[in-house]
Amino acid sequence: MTQHEYIFIAVSIILGLAITRLLNNAVMLLRSREQISFHWSSAIWAFSIMLYILQLWWVGWGLRVLQEWQVTDFIVLVFGCSCLYGASEMALSEPGEGELDMLRESQRWGRLSALFMLLYFFVGPYINIFKFNAPVLPSLLAPSIGILLMGLVIGLPKHFRSWSVLFLLYSMSILLLTV
Repeated sequence: MTQHEYIFIAVSIILGLAITRLLNNAVMLLRSREQISFHWSSAIWAFSIMLYILQLWWVGWGLRVLQEWQVTDFIVLVFGCSCLYGASEMALSEPGEGELDMLRESQRWGRLSALFMLLYFFVGPYINIFKFNAPVLPSLLAPSIGILLMGLVIGLPKHFRSWSVLFLLYSMSILLLTV
């Protein structure tokens, strides 16, 4: 077993749990649809996070060319996966007793989901700069846009509808850049 394979067992477990939580919450919301005031922005937000989970899993294959891994590299990857898990956990609220307004819930819990994503956006530059020796400025540019967008979600949650659309567009552009 290579070092990459060994490391990506942990990464795969955490990303698999993130997908499981996101899909489980989506199914629970569908089953309770009579008690839920659905909002499209919540679905867009959750879908965008799913794109990041799949993107990290896909990009992980490219890391197989790295011969030397340090414990800090492993910790950074596990941290990034854990941030994606946190973002997915907070992306969709679980139904409870009574009515559930998805927009209001997204404006509240979406801030925490955005905080996890903001932290996740520091992982890419680390890998690009320290593992692939990529130029610093381009490696920081794209994540800086994501960090700014997450700051807007956290700071101005009443505009969640607009931020979720921008997040989807940003997510798709990152996906196109990295695959």
